[in-house]
Amino acid sequence: MTTTQTPTVFIVDDDPAVRDSLEMLVAAQGLQVSGFPNAQSFLQHYRNGEIGCLVLDIRMPQITGLALQEMLCVRNMQLPILFITGHGDVEECSRAFRNGAIDFLTKPVDPLRLLDGLKRGIRMCIQQHEQRAETEEVLNQLARISPREREVLDLIADGLSSKEIAQQLHLSPRTVDVHRANLFDKLNVHSLADLIRFYLRALEATGKKRPE
Repeated sequence: MTTTQTPTVFIVDDDPAVRDSLEMLVAAQGLQVSGFPNAQSFLQHYRNGEIGCLVLDIRMPQITGLALQEMLCVRNMQLPILFITGHGDVEECSRAFRNGAIDFLTKPVDPLRLLDGLKRGIRMCIQQHEQRAETEEVLNQLARISPREREVLDLIADGLSSKEIAQQLHLSPRTVDVHRANLFDKLNVHSLADLIRFYLRALEATGKKRPE
């Protein structure tokens, strides 16, 4: 599964000169770029799920870069962040990385390091987007099957035959075969191997040892 959305580099810095120079640097690489003078204007513009990377000044009036990072975390907005600062300290750097920052650059920014970080951030964002889309697809597929079919799926994954499943669930083997056929149809799988692969994806998507 791939995304067709055009990645955007978002730049939030209250210094117009720094913001303009970074925008020109990024645009020169053929990347789509959008700049903002403060965190508030960025939050008004950004929509959760947009593909891209955020270049964020760590010290700004009203809402600081670190505060914006924490707000994005609380809202589950998984946008990779590169911090830039003219006077960062160890505690700020540590706090930024603890909250998932991918780099911490000092001004004047090294263009090569910035562009390398942006490429990594965009790749990471695309992967996260695709993982979320796959998880949503798996959950939608799980919602199509009945509780009994989910029981049968669990036992198929445990390696039980239709006869063994029938004994455990107090059903006839024929009824188990019907549930099995329904699973193949509803989950759009064509072999036992496909069914087991779906089951493993479902475990990951639900964060459980077994779908319940």
